[in-house]
Amino acid sequence: MTKTITPSSQGLDQKWYVIDATDQRLGRLACEVAKILRGKNKPTYTPHMDTGDFVIIINADKVAVTGRKSTQKLYRRHSGRPGGMKIETFEKLQQRIPERIIEKAVKGMLPKNALGRQLFTKLKVYPGPNHPHQAQKPEELTLNTIPNGDK
Repeated sequence: MTKTITPSSQGLDQKWYVIDATDQRLGRLACEVAKILRGKNKPTYTPHMDTGDFVIIINADKVAVTGRKSTQKLYRRHSGRPGGMKIETFEKLQQRIPERIIEKAVKGMLPKNALGRQLFTKLKVYPGPNHPHQAQKPEELTLNTIPNGDK
């Protein structure tokens, strides 16, 4: 009889990946990043454990959306005070805080519990091409989020 083996937390090797978001589609990029953060790309995937890897996303200010989403997609936040709702379009948020767009997209694709919050801390997003994680020796990961290979 075979038994299911649960990996120990010490035996997991967590890699670092760097992904360039230039001209990548937002939703497709976020989906792939969420899979890597959860560890679904590994044979040791366990739903209740953090078996995923660290992901660094660079050039977050150059992420693309299709159609009219740049003017119609809205991001809402609330201060907690009466009348404190702030609404911002994709374009304005991309000019102001471009990394928040990718963070919100990926966070929405992670579990809504303590594990999801822990996984989210392994995502590092930077608006430009530079990041401070060279010491971790991240691997370059190329994702093709453009359907039919356009561009």
